[in-house]
Amino acid sequence: MLSETLTNELQRYAIGPRIRTLRLKKKLGLVQLGAHTGLSPAMLSKIERGQLFPTLPTLVRIAMVFGVGLDHFFAPEKDRPLIAVVRKGERIRLPVPAGDGPPAWLFESLDYPAADRRMESYYAEFPADAPPSEPHRHGSAEFIYVLSGRLSVDVDGEETMLHAGDAMYFDSSVPHSYRREGAIACKALVVTAP
Repeated sequence: MLSETLTNELQRYAIGPRIRTLRLKKKLGLVQLGAHTGLSPAMLSKIERGQLFPTLPTLVRIAMVFGVGLDHFFAPEKDRPLIAVVRKGERIRLPVPAGDGPPAWLFESLDYPAADRRMESYYAEFPADAPPSEPHRHGSAEFIYVLSGRLSVDVDGEETMLHAGDAMYFDSSVPHSYRREGAIACKALVVTAP
């Protein structure tokens, strides 16, 4: 049984409707498609209606009948603008660093469904018992907006204190680290550019 988050993610690709569109363009019935793929018409019907998600081998069989690659089912539609919605209850909270010790921060991706995104956005929380983060570097730019609490950001040896409502943009290709200040957790929005 798939979780609600996984089900919603798979539905976003609209694999079933894409198969139905291909089938109707070729003027094939479910029985004919079943004969070509070795799959039952009932299973194909459930896949097209989104009641069943095909495994990759099943999807390859279907793709071969229509002469398309697997990317056909996962690539965004070209004629529609990219829109990705992430509901609060669907986000997954990940610790940094991963492991048994207390994390320096926890983050949740706010834009993971958007393929080929030009930026990545996160909700970050620096718990009250969080140790300072290790220096790291990535991409070309980072933007932080502090929602609550206080956060010290060290960029290449220069430390800046941020309070609720403060924002900071910096070159993230140089070593940088975070340290929560005060007795309460700090919460922030973080946007990075690859």
